[in-house]
Amino acid sequence: MNILVTGGAGFIGSHTCLELLNAGHAVIALDNLSNASEEALKRVQEITGKELKFYSVDLLDYHKTNSIFEENQVDAVIHFAGLKAVGESVAIPLKYYNNNLTGTLNLLDIMQKHQVFNLVFSSSATVYGVPEKLPITEDSPLSTTNPYGTTKLMIEQILQDLYLSDPRFSLVILRYFNPIGAHKSGKIGEDPKGIPNNLLPFVAQVATGRLKKVNVFGNNYPTPDGTGVRDYIHVVDLSLGHLKAIEKKANIPGVHIYNLGTGRGYSVLEMIHAFQEASGVEIPYEIVAPRPGDIAASYSDPEKAKKELGWEAQYGIEQMCIDSWNWQRKNPEGFTK
Repeated sequence: MNILVTGGAGFIGSHTCLELLNAGHAVIALDNLSNASEEALKRVQEITGKELKFYSVDLLDYHKTNSIFEENQVDAVIHFAGLKAVGESVAIPLKYYNNNLTGTLNLLDIMQKHQVFNLVFSSSATVYGVPEKLPITEDSPLSTTNPYGTTKLMIEQILQDLYLSDPRFSLVILRYFNPIGAHKSGKIGEDPKGIPNNLLPFVAQVATGRLKKVNVFGNNYPTPDGTGVRDYIHVVDLSLGHLKAIEKKANIPGVHIYNLGTGRGYSVLEMIHAFQEASGVEIPYEIVAPRPGDIAASYSDPEKAKKELGWEAQYGIEQMCIDSWNWQRKNPEGFTK
């Protein structure tokens, strides 16, 4: 298939482009490079020995996005592009609503115009809000605690409404938990611009000396050690989940919803200690006030994806930390040469 990957130069996008190429698909990557580097896609091509097409385009630019569909035969779209920092979304909500919703609406309108009916959407466990019970299943109640999560939930509703209006669409919604790790080559990994918003890249940058210490946001949660618990998933496992979703659900009309996680939660302090083991480097940390919009614990029930997509996570926390450290050690300044 010819697959358009929006946000293709980002952390999850670049790893997914790699797995799609390895599986024999043709890849067209779109990214505005606001929080990504084109170097990631150059390295994807080095690793795979295969070429992809890249467009430095913002989904907010309707005309340029439409021209990609005019220039290429697109069979399916994997939609990652969007702003994604929980804390930042609380501070600048209008930017999040404008970027994430308008970009998606442009994309869907263009897909419908060009009769491209296969979409895999990158949603998030944030749509479950404060979970009533754990583990979280796909039919758990939906709510949000921050504007980032609200944009994901709104887009999920838009997709439901789109399918009702046009049942030719096959729409896969992947709600994933906390992606970490890196490709085993150490050539691609997470390289956020500015101060990282997610735990593992922050820990990794402390390990290389790029940052001084890890801020642990809150230690009074009702969890075993008081710090937040999350379901961490290796980015390669996550990428393979997108591959399975495309291959199993393309041209099967409907809205198909899956959790992608390991089903196991780890606390912030457990993650810091696991990274210390993997790297052999002591990670200084400081307990600070909880962030607005954060919740105590979140981990998945991934059984539906196993049953319907034939997918399950293969990598444990040790490998996630080893691969994160391998990437950060080889690229202490990220993709900057």
